Amino acid sequence: MRQVLLLGVMLLLAACAPSVPTRATPPDITALAQAIAALSPDVDAAEAARAAQISFAYSRQLAQEYQITDPPLIHNAKVNAGLRPRGLCYHWAEDMERRLNAEGFTTLELTRAIANSESRFLIEHSTAVIKAKGTLMQDGVVLDPWRHGGKLFWAPVHGDARYTWKPRTDVLRAKGQIRYAQRPDTSVVPLPADLSQD
Repeated sequence: MRQVLLLGVMLLLAACAPSVPTRATPPDITALAQAIAALSPDVDAAEAARAAQISFAYSRQLAQEYQITDPPLIHNAKVNAGLRPRGLCYHWAEDMERRLNAEGFTTLELTRAIANSESRFLIEHSTAVIKAKGTLMQDGVVLDPWRHGGKLFWAPVHGDARYTWKPRTDVLRAKGQIRYAQRPDTSVVPLPADLSQD
């Protein structure tokens, strides 16, 4: 009887232990690196490889930091109830964007995208997008670790069968969350970086 009780407690504790996503395999990383490099002939292959490696590794790291133990929507409820520190889709997106921007890529840029912004029934979803420098968000690659609880999902923006992505600044502008001051035509002050990229 004592052994059965001990076994039950061990199983219960194992079920409560954080589920860390498995490490990406070399073919996973290579496939993403190739997709990033294919964004433009101007993309440096070494930068693409580094971006792919970091994207997979950082997704896994964030899953541990966010204490992911449940599917995304359940984890969202825990964050909203104050039971977890972070882990909403926009947390993943902003942290991924910040981490990859820290690399100082010269041929790649990061931006953000939002899906379901006009839906009354679907939850709005945010993601990071990596793109060739100077290109449109729609020509980039979605980097979405939220979708599978820390296991990186990636796809070309236009090839994501689940979401139709829009540039984040377009969505925020449409919702009135970005406002502009009157700017004289002769102004030489540049726009903030997050508004001039999309």
